[in-house]
Amino acid sequence: MVDHETWSDAQSSATVSVDGHDLEVAYHEDGPEESGDPPVVFVHGIPTWSFLWRDIVAEVAEDRRTIAPDMVGYGNSAMSDDFDRSIRAQEAMLESLLEALDVDRIALVAHDIGGGVALRFAAHNPETVDQLVLSNAVCYDSWPVEFVSNLGLPSTAELDRGELEGRLDGAFVEGAYGEADPEFVDGMKAPWLTDEGHVSLVRNAVATNTNHTTEIDYGAITAETLLLWGEDDVMQPYAYAERLADDLADAELAPLSDAYHWVPEDRSDAYAERLREFLSDGGQ
Repeated sequence: MVDHETWSDAQSSATVSVDGHDLEVAYHEDGPEESGDPPVVFVHGIPTWSFLWRDIVAEVAEDRRTIAPDMVGYGNSAMSDDFDRSIRAQEAMLESLLEALDVDRIALVAHDIGGGVALRFAAHNPETVDQLVLSNAVCYDSWPVEFVSNLGLPSTAELDRGELEGRLDGAFVEGAYGEADPEFVDGMKAPWLTDEGHVSLVRNAVATNTNHTTEIDYGAITAETLLLWGEDDVMQPYAYAERLADDLADAELAPLSDAYHWVPEDRSDAYAERLREFLSDGGQ
């Protein structure tokens, strides 16, 4: 199990184009370069970064190449206060990153607002996404949630740093199923506890736009889909997974009990096992 500093040290970076801005994206890459299967791309949500996937990537990378970017405005990617961070913009980031890495087919695994990014990307690029895994993902009108909306208020940028950290502790400590792992909590908070990170988190939060998922043509998504969903989540309830299962062409429900919103962390062993099973069965 790696800590967030080790994870950061292992990241690479690429320059992507988003709305005419050239932005640096940090990404973690692991696994065999030539496995014969498309890379598995992991997209996180808010207020997390690619470190969310630390335990899952380690398992999947035994078989497959993995790519886990920090969305722009998050983690170790660009944080300057001059670009959009909405899921529409993050979709453009993902498209540009895959082009920079010369990747034309992927399996796509996503959580929270990363799920909204993944849904948009899969609808607009059905030839690229072979398999899609969504976990407690934003969709339809399921978001933003009050906690994130409050983070997006201009006054949040003026909060005492200790008060901001307290809000994040509320999300990651109180939001854990059972006792939170201090290493996970410290890692999740780390990008936001600098002056630049503090403001970037506020800008990320205010960019949560419901219209960017209500406008998706869900019927255009052709990827084989697994809805690997924490069953006890109150922020992105399981009922939305059931709705996605009805609307997507090829979707399987896979609820995980004893898990809240941070399901890759709450049930990391079970999550990794089910994910690897789904990936290995792809196309069969």
